[in-house]
Amino acid sequence: MSVRRGKRPVEPSRLPFRALVSEAVAGILQRPARSALTGLGTVLGVGTFVAILGLTATTSSQIDSRFNLLTATEVTVEDTGGARPELVPLSFPPDADERIQRLNGVEAGGVYWSVQVNGAVRAAPVGGSAGGEQVKVVAASAGALAAAGPHLVQGRTFDSWHDASGQQVAVIGVGLANRLGITTLDTQPAVFIGGRPFLVVGIVDDVRRKADLLLSVTVPKGAAERLWGDPKDDRAKMLVVTRIGAAQQIADEAALALDPVHPDRFRTVPPPDPRSLRANVTSDLNRLFLLLAGICLVIGSVGIANTTLVAVLERTSEIGLRRALGAKGRHITAQFLAESASLGLLGGLVGTSIGVLTVLGVALTRSWTPVIDPATVVAAPVVGLVTGLLAGLYPAWRAARIQPAEALRR
Repeated sequence: MSVRRGKRPVEPSRLPFRALVSEAVAGILQRPARSALTGLGTVLGVGTFVAILGLTATTSSQIDSRFNLLTATEVTVEDTGGARPELVPLSFPPDADERIQRLNGVEAGGVYWSVQVNGAVRAAPVGGSAGGEQVKVVAASAGALAAAGPHLVQGRTFDSWHDASGQQVAVIGVGLANRLGITTLDTQPAVFIGGRPFLVVGIVDDVRRKADLLLSVTVPKGAAERLWGDPKDDRAKMLVVTRIGAAQQIADEAALALDPVHPDRFRTVPPPDPRSLRANVTSDLNRLFLLLAGICLVIGSVGIANTTLVAVLERTSEIGLRRALGAKGRHITAQFLAESASLGLLGGLVGTSIGVLTVLGVALTRSWTPVIDPATVVAAPVVGLVTGLLAGLYPAWRAARIQPAEALRR
Protein backbone atom coordinates (compact mmCIF):
# COMPACT_ATOMS: atom_id res chain seq x y z
CA MET A 1 0.00 0.00 0.00
CA SER A 2 1.58 3.24 -1.11
CA VAL A 3 1.34 6.60 0.53
CA ARG A 4 0.19 9.47 -1.59
CA ARG A 5 2.91 11.94 -2.50
CA GLY A 6 2.67 15.28 -0.60
CA LYS A 7 0.62 13.94 2.32
CA ARG A 8 2.29 13.92 5.75
CA PRO A 9 2.23 10.48 7.38
CA VAL A 10 2.23 12.02 10.96
CA GLU A 11 0.31 15.04 12.17
CA PRO A 12 2.50 17.75 13.75
CA SER A 13 2.45 18.00 17.53
CA ARG A 14 0.18 20.71 18.91
CA LEU A 15 -0.62 22.04 22.36
CA PRO A 16 -4.08 23.65 22.40
CA PHE A 17 -4.71 26.55 24.75
CA ARG A 18 -7.28 24.57 26.71
CA ALA A 19 -4.78 21.76 27.29
CA LEU A 20 -2.12 24.31 28.26
CA VAL A 21 -4.36 25.83 30.94
CA SER A 22 -5.32 22.37 32.16
CA GLU A 23 -1.67 21.35 32.52
CA ALA A 24 -0.84 24.59 34.36
CA VAL A 25 -3.69 24.13 36.83
CA ALA A 26 -2.76 20.48 37.36
CA GLY A 27 0.86 21.45 38.05
CA ILE A 28 -0.24 24.00 40.67
CA LEU A 29 -2.74 21.70 42.39
CA GLN A 30 -0.30 18.81 42.42
CA ARG A 31 1.66 20.59 45.18
CA PRO A 32 -0.84 22.98 46.81
CA ALA A 33 1.21 23.84 49.91
CA ARG A 34 4.28 24.71 47.86
CA SER A 35 2.18 26.71 45.40
CA ALA A 36 0.57 28.68 48.25
CA LEU A 37 3.94 29.57 49.77
CA THR A 38 5.31 30.42 46.34
CA GLY A 39 2.48 32.83 45.60
CA LEU A 40 2.75 34.47 49.03
CA GLY A 41 5.41 36.90 47.86
CA THR A 42 3.24 38.05 44.98
CA VAL A 43 0.24 38.34 47.31
CA LEU A 44 2.23 40.60 49.63
CA GLY A 45 3.68 42.66 46.81
CA VAL A 46 0.40 43.25 44.97
CA GLY A 47 -1.51 43.74 48.22
CA THR A 48 1.02 46.34 49.33
CA PHE A 49 0.80 47.99 45.91
CA VAL A 50 -3.00 48.34 46.10
CA ALA A 51 -3.06 49.33 49.78
CA ILE A 52 -0.38 51.98 49.29
CA LEU A 53 -2.09 53.66 46.35
CA GLY A 54 -5.47 53.51 48.09
CA LEU A 55 -4.19 54.82 51.42
CA THR A 56 -2.19 57.55 49.68
CA ALA A 57 -5.29 58.76 47.82
CA THR A 58 -7.36 58.54 51.01
CA THR A 59 -4.87 60.44 53.18
CA SER A 60 -4.40 63.06 50.45
CA SER A 61 -8.08 63.94 50.67
CA GLN A 62 -7.74 64.26 54.45
CA ILE A 63 -4.67 66.47 54.01
CA ASP A 64 -6.72 68.74 51.75
CA SER A 65 -9.49 69.22 54.31
CA ARG A 66 -7.12 69.87 57.21
CA PHE A 67 -4.98 72.18 55.08
CA ASN A 68 -8.02 74.24 54.12
CA LEU A 69 -9.09 74.60 57.75
CA LEU A 70 -5.69 75.58 59.13
CA THR A 71 -2.91 76.49 56.74
CA ALA A 72 -5.11 77.99 54.04
CA THR A 73 -6.51 80.47 56.56
CA GLU A 74 -3.17 81.62 58.00
CA VAL A 75 -1.22 84.71 56.89
CA THR A 76 2.08 85.83 58.42
CA VAL A 77 3.23 89.45 58.30
CA GLU A 78 6.95 89.94 58.94
CA ASP A 79 8.54 93.16 60.15
CA THR A 80 11.46 93.91 57.80
CA GLY A 81 12.07 97.51 58.94
CA GLY A 82 12.30 98.76 55.36
CA ALA A 83 15.57 100.14 54.00
CA ARG A 84 17.00 100.93 57.48
CA PRO A 85 15.90 98.12 59.81
CA GLU A 86 18.47 99.12 62.45
CA LEU A 87 16.66 102.45 62.88
CA VAL A 88 13.17 100.90 63.07
CA PRO A 89 13.19 98.14 65.74
CA LEU A 90 9.40 97.79 65.65
CA SER A 91 7.44 98.77 62.55
CA PHE A 92 4.06 97.56 63.83
CA PRO A 93 1.96 100.46 65.21
CA PRO A 94 0.55 100.23 68.76
CA ASP A 95 -2.93 99.57 67.36
CA ALA A 96 -1.76 96.92 64.84
CA ASP A 97 -4.32 94.38 66.11
CA GLU A 98 -7.22 96.77 65.60
CA ARG A 99 -6.02 97.82 62.16
CA ILE A 100 -5.66 94.28 60.84
CA GLN A 101 -8.95 93.13 62.37
CA ARG A 102 -10.83 95.87 60.51
CA LEU A 103 -10.07 94.12 57.22
CA ASN A 104 -12.98 92.11 55.86
CA GLY A 105 -12.25 88.41 56.21
CA VAL A 106 -9.96 88.59 59.27
CA GLU A 107 -11.04 86.54 62.27
CA ALA A 108 -8.09 87.25 64.60
CA GLY A 109 -4.61 88.64 64.39
CA GLY A 110 -1.81 90.06 66.50
CA VAL A 111 1.88 90.81 66.94
CA TYR A 112 4.42 88.59 68.68
CA TRP A 113 8.20 88.27 69.06
CA SER A 114 10.78 86.42 71.14
CA VAL A 115 12.06 88.20 74.24
CA GLN A 116 15.74 88.05 75.12
CA VAL A 117 15.83 87.44 78.89
CA ASN A 118 18.80 86.79 81.15
CA GLY A 119 18.29 83.95 83.59
CA ALA A 120 15.95 81.01 83.89
CA VAL A 121 12.22 80.97 84.41
CA ARG A 122 11.30 79.70 87.87
CA ALA A 123 8.14 79.38 89.92
CA ALA A 124 7.16 81.11 93.13
CA PRO A 125 7.14 79.18 95.31
CA VAL A 126 9.96 77.26 93.65
CA GLY A 127 8.21 73.86 94.05
CA GLY A 128 9.99 71.03 92.28
CA SER A 129 12.16 73.21 90.05
CA ALA A 130 14.74 74.92 92.23
CA GLY A 131 17.06 75.77 89.36
CA GLY A 132 14.35 77.07 87.05
CA GLU A 133 13.76 76.28 83.39
CA GLN A 134 15.55 77.64 80.35
CA VAL A 135 12.51 78.25 78.16
CA LYS A 136 11.55 80.65 75.42
CA VAL A 137 9.67 83.80 76.41
CA VAL A 138 7.24 85.17 73.82
CA ALA A 139 5.72 88.63 73.88
CA ALA A 140 2.33 88.55 72.20
CA SER A 141 -0.68 90.76 71.85
CA ALA A 142 -4.09 89.49 72.85
CA GLY A 143 -4.97 89.13 69.15
CA ALA A 144 -1.91 86.94 68.47
CA LEU A 145 -2.78 84.66 71.36
CA ALA A 146 -6.37 84.39 70.11
CA ALA A 147 -5.12 83.60 66.58
CA ALA A 148 -3.04 80.74 67.94
CA GLY A 149 -6.26 79.07 69.12
CA PRO A 150 -5.17 77.85 72.58
CA HIS A 151 -7.08 75.16 74.46
CA LEU A 152 -7.09 75.98 78.16
CA VAL A 153 -7.06 73.38 80.91
CA GLN A 154 -7.12 76.02 83.63
CA GLY A 155 -7.66 79.76 83.82
CA ARG A 156 -7.94 82.14 80.86
CA THR A 157 -5.81 84.02 78.36
CA PHE A 158 -4.88 87.68 78.82
CA ASP A 159 -6.90 90.27 76.88
CA SER A 160 -6.38 93.69 75.33
CA TRP A 161 -6.66 95.40 78.75
CA HIS A 162 -3.74 93.40 80.13
CA ASP A 163 -1.79 94.28 76.98
CA ALA A 164 -2.56 98.00 76.98
CA SER A 165 -1.91 98.46 80.69
CA GLY A 166 1.27 96.36 80.68
CA GLN A 167 0.07 93.86 83.27
CA GLN A 168 2.64 91.28 84.33
CA VAL A 169 0.63 88.14 83.61
CA ALA A 170 1.59 84.99 81.73
CA VAL A 171 0.12 81.99 79.95
CA ILE A 172 2.18 78.76 80.04
CA GLY A 173 1.98 75.25 78.62
CA VAL A 174 0.89 72.33 80.77
CA GLY A 175 4.31 70.63 80.39
CA LEU A 176 6.18 73.66 81.72
CA ALA A 177 3.61 74.04 84.49
CA ASN A 178 4.25 70.47 85.64
CA ARG A 179 8.01 70.98 85.60
CA LEU A 180 7.67 74.16 87.66
CA GLY A 181 5.38 72.45 90.14
CA ILE A 182 2.29 74.50 89.23
CA THR A 183 -0.72 72.21 89.45
CA THR A 184 -3.53 74.69 90.17
CA LEU A 185 -4.28 78.38 89.65
CA ASP A 186 -6.36 78.64 92.81
CA THR A 187 -3.27 79.67 94.78
CA GLN A 188 -2.44 82.41 92.23
CA PRO A 189 1.01 81.06 91.32
CA ALA A 190 3.58 83.22 89.63
CA VAL A 191 6.66 82.68 87.51
CA PHE A 192 9.79 84.78 87.69
CA ILE A 193 11.19 85.86 84.31
CA GLY A 194 14.55 87.53 84.61
CA GLY A 195 13.81 88.12 88.29
CA ARG A 196 10.45 89.80 87.60
CA PRO A 197 7.20 88.15 88.77
CA PHE A 198 4.40 87.32 86.35
CA LEU A 199 1.06 86.02 87.58
CA VAL A 200 0.05 82.80 85.75
CA VAL A 201 -3.51 83.36 84.49
CA GLY A 202 -3.83 80.37 82.17
CA ILE A 203 -2.42 76.92 81.40
CA VAL A 204 -2.87 75.50 77.88
CA ASP A 205 -2.45 71.94 76.65
CA ASP A 206 -2.94 72.46 72.91
CA VAL A 207 -2.95 75.16 70.22
CA ARG A 208 -4.27 75.14 66.67
CA ARG A 209 -1.32 77.22 65.43
CA LYS A 210 2.12 78.21 66.73
CA ALA A 211 2.81 74.92 68.52
CA ASP A 212 6.00 76.39 70.02
CA LEU A 213 3.80 78.36 72.43
CA LEU A 214 3.25 75.10 74.33
CA LEU A 215 6.94 75.15 75.25
CA SER A 216 7.09 78.89 75.97
CA VAL A 217 6.00 81.47 78.49
CA THR A 218 3.69 83.95 76.74
CA VAL A 219 3.40 87.45 78.20
CA PRO A 220 1.56 90.59 76.97
CA LYS A 221 3.62 92.65 74.56
CA GLY A 222 2.80 95.81 76.55
CA ALA A 223 4.57 94.39 79.60
CA ALA A 224 7.47 93.13 77.45
CA GLU A 225 7.95 96.59 75.89
CA ARG A 226 7.85 98.26 79.31
CA LEU A 227 10.34 95.86 80.90
CA TRP A 228 12.67 94.88 78.07
CA GLY A 229 12.00 97.38 75.29
CA ASP A 230 11.44 96.75 71.59
CA PRO A 231 12.48 93.49 69.84
CA LYS A 232 16.21 93.23 69.42
CA ASP A 233 17.68 90.17 67.70
CA ASP A 234 14.40 88.65 66.58
CA ARG A 235 12.13 90.86 64.42
CA ALA A 236 8.45 90.97 65.30
CA LYS A 237 5.82 89.12 63.29
CA MET A 238 2.05 89.13 63.05
CA LEU A 239 -0.13 86.03 62.93
CA VAL A 240 -3.40 86.58 61.06
CA VAL A 241 -6.26 84.07 60.85
CA THR A 242 -8.75 84.59 58.03
CA ARG A 243 -11.94 83.04 56.80
CA ILE A 244 -11.61 80.42 54.08
CA GLY A 245 -10.92 82.09 50.72
CA ALA A 246 -9.82 85.44 52.15
CA ALA A 247 -6.14 84.68 52.85
CA GLN A 248 -4.74 85.95 49.56
CA GLN A 249 -6.77 89.15 49.76
CA ILE A 250 -5.63 89.82 53.34
CA ALA A 251 -2.02 89.16 52.31
CA ASP A 252 -2.34 91.87 49.62
CA GLU A 253 -3.97 94.42 51.96
CA ALA A 254 -2.14 93.84 55.26
CA ALA A 255 0.93 96.04 54.69
CA LEU A 256 -1.12 99.06 53.60
CA ALA A 257 -3.54 98.62 56.48
CA LEU A 258 -0.72 98.54 59.03
CA ASP A 259 1.23 101.52 57.66
CA PRO A 260 -0.06 103.29 54.53
CA VAL A 261 3.03 105.53 54.46
CA HIS A 262 5.65 102.78 54.77
CA PRO A 263 4.16 99.51 53.49
CA ASP A 264 7.67 98.44 52.43
CA ARG A 265 8.47 97.78 56.10
CA PHE A 266 6.36 94.63 56.01
CA ARG A 267 6.50 91.39 54.07
CA THR A 268 3.39 89.23 53.95
CA VAL A 269 3.59 85.45 53.61
CA PRO A 270 0.36 84.00 52.17
CA PRO A 271 -0.48 80.30 52.56
CA PRO A 272 1.02 77.99 49.90
CA ASP A 273 -1.10 76.56 47.12
CA PRO A 274 -2.98 73.54 48.53
CA ARG A 275 -2.84 71.76 45.17
CA SER A 276 0.95 71.90 45.03
CA LEU A 277 1.19 70.80 48.67
CA ARG A 278 -1.09 67.85 48.02
CA ALA A 279 0.87 66.93 44.90
CA ASN A 280 4.18 67.05 46.80
CA VAL A 281 2.88 65.01 49.73
CA THR A 282 1.25 62.45 47.44
CA SER A 283 4.37 62.18 45.31
CA ASP A 284 6.61 61.62 48.35
CA LEU A 285 4.29 58.97 49.77
CA ASN A 286 3.98 57.21 46.43
CA ARG A 287 7.73 57.05 45.88
CA LEU A 288 8.42 55.75 49.37
CA PHE A 289 5.71 53.10 49.57
CA LEU A 290 5.87 51.97 45.95
CA LEU A 291 9.53 51.20 46.56
CA LEU A 292 8.45 48.88 49.38
CA ALA A 293 5.82 47.30 47.13
CA GLY A 294 8.45 46.79 44.43
CA ILE A 295 10.73 45.03 46.92
CA CYS A 296 7.87 42.69 47.86
CA LEU A 297 7.22 41.94 44.19
CA VAL A 298 10.91 41.18 43.60
CA ILE A 299 10.88 38.80 46.56
CA GLY A 300 7.72 37.18 45.17
CA SER A 301 9.21 36.78 41.70
CA VAL A 302 12.38 35.22 43.15
CA GLY A 303 10.22 32.75 45.06
CA ILE A 304 8.26 31.82 41.94
CA ALA A 305 11.45 31.44 39.90
CA ASN A 306 13.09 29.27 42.55
CA THR A 307 10.04 27.01 42.96
CA THR A 308 9.55 26.67 39.21
CA LEU A 309 13.22 25.78 38.74
CA VAL A 310 12.99 23.12 41.46
CA ALA A 311 9.87 21.77 39.76
CA VAL A 312 11.78 21.51 36.50
CA LEU A 313 14.50 19.44 38.17
CA GLU A 314 11.95 17.20 39.91
CA ARG A 315 9.96 16.62 36.73
CA THR A 316 12.89 15.88 34.44
CA SER A 317 11.58 12.37 33.70
CA GLU A 318 8.11 13.74 32.93
CA ILE A 319 9.61 16.31 30.58
CA GLY A 320 11.68 13.63 28.83
CA LEU A 321 8.60 11.43 28.38
CA ARG A 322 6.63 14.32 26.89
CA ARG A 323 9.47 15.10 24.51
CA ALA A 324 9.71 11.45 23.50
CA LEU A 325 5.94 11.40 22.74
CA GLY A 326 6.29 14.36 20.41
CA ALA A 327 6.16 17.52 22.56
CA LYS A 328 8.41 20.23 21.23
CA GLY A 329 10.64 22.58 23.21
CA ARG A 330 8.21 25.47 22.82
CA HIS A 331 5.42 23.31 24.27
CA ILE A 332 7.49 22.63 27.40
CA THR A 333 8.35 26.33 27.62
CA ALA A 334 4.69 27.31 27.32
CA GLN A 335 3.68 24.79 29.98
CA PHE A 336 6.05 26.12 32.65
CA LEU A 337 5.41 29.73 31.71
CA ALA A 338 1.69 29.08 32.08
CA GLU A 339 2.24 27.60 35.55
CA SER A 340 4.31 30.54 36.79
CA ALA A 341 1.95 33.07 35.19
CA SER A 342 -1.02 31.35 36.83
CA LEU A 343 0.69 31.54 40.22
CA GLY A 344 1.37 35.25 39.65
CA LEU A 345 -2.20 35.95 38.53
CA LEU A 346 -3.67 34.06 41.48
CA GLY A 347 -1.37 35.91 43.87
CA GLY A 348 -2.33 39.19 42.20
CA LEU A 349 -6.05 38.53 42.66
CA VAL A 350 -5.66 37.57 46.31
CA GLY A 351 -3.29 40.50 46.94
CA THR A 352 -5.72 42.94 45.31
CA SER A 353 -8.52 41.75 47.56
CA ILE A 354 -6.34 42.08 50.65
CA GLY A 355 -5.18 45.54 49.59
CA VAL A 356 -8.73 46.80 49.04
CA LEU A 357 -9.86 45.38 52.38
CA THR A 358 -6.91 47.07 54.08
CA VAL A 359 -7.83 50.46 52.66
CA LEU A 360 -11.48 50.01 53.69
CA GLY A 361 -10.49 48.86 57.18
CA VAL A 362 -8.15 51.81 57.81
CA ALA A 363 -10.70 54.29 56.44
CA LEU A 364 -13.49 52.89 58.61
CA THR A 365 -11.26 52.89 61.70
CA ARG A 366 -10.27 56.53 61.16
CA SER A 367 -13.75 57.64 59.98
CA TRP A 368 -12.33 58.64 56.59
CA THR A 369 -13.81 58.37 53.15
CA PRO A 370 -11.95 55.55 51.31
CA VAL A 371 -10.57 56.54 47.90
CA ILE A 372 -9.50 53.74 45.53
CA ASP A 373 -8.82 54.29 41.84
CA PRO A 374 -10.58 51.60 39.74
CA ALA A 375 -7.57 51.54 37.43
CA THR A 376 -5.43 50.37 40.36
CA VAL A 377 -7.78 47.48 41.11
CA VAL A 378 -7.76 46.43 37.43
CA ALA A 379 -4.00 46.81 36.97
CA ALA A 380 -2.93 45.01 40.16
CA PRO A 381 -3.75 41.42 39.02
CA VAL A 382 -2.02 42.18 35.72
CA VAL A 383 1.07 43.21 37.69
CA GLY A 384 0.96 39.84 39.46
CA LEU A 385 0.59 37.98 36.16
CA VAL A 386 3.54 39.82 34.58
CA THR A 387 5.62 39.18 37.71
CA GLY A 388 4.93 35.45 37.52
CA LEU A 389 5.57 35.38 33.78
CA LEU A 390 8.95 37.07 34.11
CA ALA A 391 9.88 34.84 37.03
CA GLY A 392 9.21 31.70 34.96
CA LEU A 393 11.31 32.65 31.92
CA TYR A 394 14.57 31.07 33.04
CA PRO A 395 13.09 27.83 34.47
CA ALA A 396 10.99 27.40 31.32
CA TRP A 397 14.08 27.90 29.16
CA ARG A 398 15.95 25.30 31.21
CA ALA A 399 13.07 22.84 30.85
CA ALA A 400 12.96 23.30 27.06
CA ARG A 401 16.68 22.41 26.75
CA ILE A 402 16.32 18.99 28.42
CA GLN A 403 17.02 16.22 25.91
CA PRO A 404 14.54 13.28 25.88
CA ALA A 405 17.13 10.51 25.92
CA GLU A 406 19.11 12.01 28.76
CA ALA A 407 15.94 12.67 30.79
CA LEU A 408 14.62 9.08 30.37
CA ARG A 409 17.90 7.60 31.64
CA ARG A 410 17.45 9.31 35.03
